[in-house]
Amino acid sequence: MATTVLEPDAPAGASRRAPWKSPADQPGYARPALLAVTALAAVLYTWGIGHSQYHTFYANAVRSMTESWKAFFYGSFDPGNSITLDKLPGFLWPQAISARLLGFHPWALTLPQVLEGVASLLVLHRVVRRWAGVPAALIACTAFALTPVAVGLFRTAVEDPAFTLCLLLAAEATQRAARDGRLRPLLLAGVWVGLGFQAKMLEAWAVLPALALVYLVSAPLTARRRLAHLALAALVTTAVSASWILAVGLTPARDRPYVDGTTDNSAFSMVVGYNFLNRFSSLGVSAASTGSVSATQGGGGKNGGGSRASRTGRLAGAQAGGTQARGAGTSGAGGAAPGGAVGRGGGGAGQDGWGKMFGTSLAPQTGWLYPFAAVAVVCGLLWRRGRPRTDLPRSGFLLWGTWLVTYFLVFSAGSVGGHTYYMGVIAVPLAALAGGGAALMWRACRAGGPRAWALPGAVAATAAWSAYLASRFPDFLPWLAPTVGLLGLGAVVLLLLARSGSAARTGRLAPAAAAVALAAVLIAPSAWAAQVFNPAYGSSGMGAVGPSGTGRSHGGVMAASAARTGRAAWGRAAGRDGSRVLGRPGAPAGSGGPGRFGGFGGSRGFRGMGGIGADGGLTAVQRKLLAYTTAHQGSAAYVFATSGWNSATPYILATGAHVLPLGGFSGRVPFPTPAGFRHLVDSGELRYVLLGGGRDTGGPSGGFASGSGSGSSSGSTTSAARIAGWVRSSCAPVPASAYGAADGTATGEVLYRCGPGR
Repeated sequence: MATTVLEPDAPAGASRRAPWKSPADQPGYARPALLAVTALAAVLYTWGIGHSQYHTFYANAVRSMTESWKAFFYGSFDPGNSITLDKLPGFLWPQAISARLLGFHPWALTLPQVLEGVASLLVLHRVVRRWAGVPAALIACTAFALTPVAVGLFRTAVEDPAFTLCLLLAAEATQRAARDGRLRPLLLAGVWVGLGFQAKMLEAWAVLPALALVYLVSAPLTARRRLAHLALAALVTTAVSASWILAVGLTPARDRPYVDGTTDNSAFSMVVGYNFLNRFSSLGVSAASTGSVSATQGGGGKNGGGSRASRTGRLAGAQAGGTQARGAGTSGAGGAAPGGAVGRGGGGAGQDGWGKMFGTSLAPQTGWLYPFAAVAVVCGLLWRRGRPRTDLPRSGFLLWGTWLVTYFLVFSAGSVGGHTYYMGVIAVPLAALAGGGAALMWRACRAGGPRAWALPGAVAATAAWSAYLASRFPDFLPWLAPTVGLLGLGAVVLLLLARSGSAARTGRLAPAAAAVALAAVLIAPSAWAAQVFNPAYGSSGMGAVGPSGTGRSHGGVMAASAARTGRAAWGRAAGRDGSRVLGRPGAPAGSGGPGRFGGFGGSRGFRGMGGIGADGGLTAVQRKLLAYTTAHQGSAAYVFATSGWNSATPYILATGAHVLPLGGFSGRVPFPTPAGFRHLVDSGELRYVLLGGGRDTGGPSGGFASGSGSGSSSGSTTSAARIAGWVRSSCAPVPASAYGAADGTATGEVLYRCGPGR
């Protein structure tokens, strides 16, 4: 007869582990150190979140997306569902959900990026720990948390935080698939890349060579099965990536918003033409041939053009008679560098050309670890030669090295145009290679032999590069460059001493050598990242933290990027009507600050951008104008149309008003046609139009585009310009006194009444 012995029940909670205690298979310091790094990152990302500011172009869409689920799905710029963003809306869905739950506030729109940043850090730790161990993972996370562009990225309401997180999750799933030879995690990786596509479009596909190469080389399966699995994963990636494009394409044009950035109302043209082919001028592809407008100039300001007749049945009338045809909310003060802290010029200093990645615009934000990562890749691949095909350490270097090289080449060839936050996807492999490479070279250094020289060499090269970059900003922390040089020299000496001599001396010197080496490599990016606590620098609104060489750049592309930013600032000046508008105290309207972009970012406020009030609300004149047009709206679908997205911004952000913006972001989108616009007026869907008071001008914060650039048309021939001309000649101006404005030039705009009975 069998006897069953019952074990006594374990005390409740005995198998539970406190969250601050490390798992049994990890060193005791692992979990506390990870929590400390995570807390540091959270502080950097959230510092000053109460002073977050709207990314005006994107925030308009978020406000609209909180008004209706239709706007939520399509990413409508305006609450009337007239026109979409010129991007896929996936990256804004978390912001819209946050605003629905917490209310529409700047900090509520910034919060999702903070959470995405913390999640990205934790996923990076998990991937690197599986690949190279706990010390490597902690170094990688620390390097990532202290990379200036990562700090700026995850406090900025733009596309790249969600995009970066999706790619990291895809890398984590691919790592599991390659390690175990399983199909399911590989398909999951395809899903994550597809979701990344919804955030950043075709840029997400640039990671596919790295993921496919790792699985093809290291998965423990036959070649035929590996290829079959990759083919299935490619199908999943394509299906998830194209889902929104297909949904829009299959929806009748009259039942959805017009697709911004295009001349043919096609989501495919917006993704492939406007947001991809047009970004690579070296390809020689004209915007017109891709069904889109030029993407290298932005604007859509005071005198923009184009529209739609929102709801079912009205769009058909707007499209009759012709072909169918952004601001940064960041937490913290933001700001321009004080005088003298702008990087010196020189080759590659700007954000154009093949040398841009090494210039003072981008390298101080993301490139401090270039030398260390390069040495790590070379050593990781060379030293693992002759190992089995499934060698895990080599697959990690293959993953991160291919990721880094691919995106490095993409950004070198393409147009960055002031968007420093694009570099967040570069910061990920740099940090991972810093962690994995440090662990690999540290073991080689302790073992002795020729390979022991690799770590001192990598530290010396990185310290020299960091000292050089810091020296390009002589008025910003002038002690930094020599300090980095001394630390680098001390680290090299200690590492060389630690590799020779008695075991006792080596054991005593090793911790000091490691600490000084880490300090030499990370002190410079830490000094930049710490500027989020300094109101004089903070975040630029374009993902830059601390001083940057972009302060010396100027011209169409940079100004266009800044116009899209349109941030509110801490320093403000009073408007004519007594309200407070954006700008430096006492500065002329639109003069801006040191950046000379009309006041984009940080303390460089500006009066343009629709005259947004200091609190993100309406000025007194704007409130009166809105009240007047609302009272006389009658059965019209819109309270009024505006001459561009900037003019519509304050009304949408403050009240969610159904204002009809003309011309999309660029002001060159041919929607509606003049005949379609007149149909809206004749049918009673539109009664009032708000136009700039002066001559229609182009430029990034103007409105009707000036027409330079491939595929653009001159300001006098755009649909928006022709509509404005018709309005001025056929509609009656409304005296400013009719809506209570004492001075008709207070806003620089003129309200017109169109249609019968005007």
